[in-house]
Amino acid sequence: MSPGKLWQDERAIEGLPIRLVIALVVGVASLTVMMNVIGGLETLGTTELDTRPDPEIIDQTQTDVTVTVVDPDGGVIANATVIAKSDTARLNGIRTAETGHDGTATLTLTPQLGPNQQEGTIALDVRPPDGKYADKRENTDILVLRR
Repeated sequence: MSPGKLWQDERAIEGLPIRLVIALVVGVASLTVMMNVIGGLETLGTTELDTRPDPEIIDQTQTDVTVTVVDPDGGVIANATVIAKSDTARLNGIRTAETGHDGTATLTLTPQLGPNQQEGTIALDVRPPDGKYADKRENTDILVLRR
């Protein structure tokens, strides 16, 4: 091709759209990875908590349930607030208790099941004692059976 006829050369346009699509896909994938890393930074220093109710299965009579709040290694957590609330089994209001130095809290529960309902659950939440802990995942529920 002779110089001066560059404006007539259409070959440069042929590969341009596919290169733009590839650049866009790589850019979006990189941005997604970076946003996930940045979003995870706030939880790097926190430990997820869970509950261990005892007993795990109760009936509709008034029952004292001892709930132990634990970290992933099974260590007990003191000064956490345990909250019991209606899920598929109903409670009259919300019940709360604070864990002692042994990581346990006792809740007195009187759950109710609906008509023709054979079982249900009471949900447990934890309010951690400080910013070092978190309770973002679902905890172990209490199963309520009709007897």
